[in-house]
Amino acid sequence: MPVKGDAPVLPGARAVARHVRISPNKARRVVNLVRGLPAKEALTVLQFAPQAASEQVYKVLASAIANAETNERLDPDALLVSEAFVDEGPTLKRFRPRAQGRAYRIRKRTCHITIAVEAVQVARPAKKAAPAKKATKAAEPKQADKAESQNSTEGAE
Repeated sequence: MPVKGDAPVLPGARAVARHVRISPNKARRVVNLVRGLPAKEALTVLQFAPQAASEQVYKVLASAIANAETNERLDPDALLVSEAFVDEGPTLKRFRPRAQGRAYRIRKRTCHITIAVEAVQVARPAKKAAPAKKATKAAEPKQADKAESQNSTEGAE
């Protein structure tokens, strides 16, 4: 399978909720809030978001995290929301009676919510070379001894 950009594939998981009875535009507003965030932080954002779609997006994200934990054996604290998008689903068409015997079409829109999470490698600071530290410490006393010997010879003159 070709890899996009020949980048190494990081382990991850995804979850999809199909035929969700929310307008795609309203769901996209919520999904844009969490794209690129760490998974735990994204759950917190969704928990306190005032939009009605945040409940459905929360469920999908929680499912993606659970999939990564159980199927891929990944640490849930090291997950990042790598992909999050909303596609348009089928539209339910209903009719409403209007004045003078007319019918007015009501479109009840649905959407498909997809969220993918991937494991992030924690960046650890590189260790400094230990021999270099020892060499500098060893050089410092020699310099101090030279300074003391120069001071003692100056005082003797």
